[in-house]
Amino acid sequence: MIGEVSGVVLAGGKSKRMGTDKRHLFVHGKPLLDRVTSVLLELFPEVLLVLAEEDIEKPNERIRTVTDLIPGCAAVGGLYTGLYHSCHPRVFVVACDMPFINAAVIELFLQNVDATDIVLAQLMTGIQPLHGLYSKRCLPILKEMIDDRDLRLQNVADKPGLTVHRIPETEIKAVDPQSLSFLNVNSPADLEFANKISLG
Repeated sequence: MIGEVSGVVLAGGKSKRMGTDKRHLFVHGKPLLDRVTSVLLELFPEVLLVLAEEDIEKPNERIRTVTDLIPGCAAVGGLYTGLYHSCHPRVFVVACDMPFINAAVIELFLQNVDATDIVLAQLMTGIQPLHGLYSKRCLPILKEMIDDRDLRLQNVADKPGLTVHRIPETEIKAVDPQSLSFLNVNSPADLEFANKISLG
């Protein structure tokens, strides 16, 4: 396990495009949330699940559930909450609707754990803020973003005072050739597509 880093899963989205709570949708016979948390539980000594509101269902005894400290602030608020509650100085954060995250990709991020405040993947489609490593030094900047209603999480990488390392797509593809780690299931069509992907 990786010490000094907590795994954080953001599961507070309203799932408007899906029309239902995405946590419990099945991809290849396993709920989305279980697919994500099982990978993080193998890697991190602490795993936090950030929810928009309290949920009496506890997905796993090793997972600590917390609710948004500042409601209605999307992923910026979720990351702020996860960082605030983390027992460690850094968190690796993912969304609950990313069914194909894998340890090999996450370990690329962790290679830079002590050298920078933020580690993100730089893909052709842009940076991927919800598959990244963040230090607690981001907390006051995230709070400032919330106060300013600047709720585009990718904007945190451009804020002064933080060091950012971007992992190039070529490095990602060396361990994840199809970049499946960054696939989000946002709609019924996405869910159908995810279930058609061969895992062999």
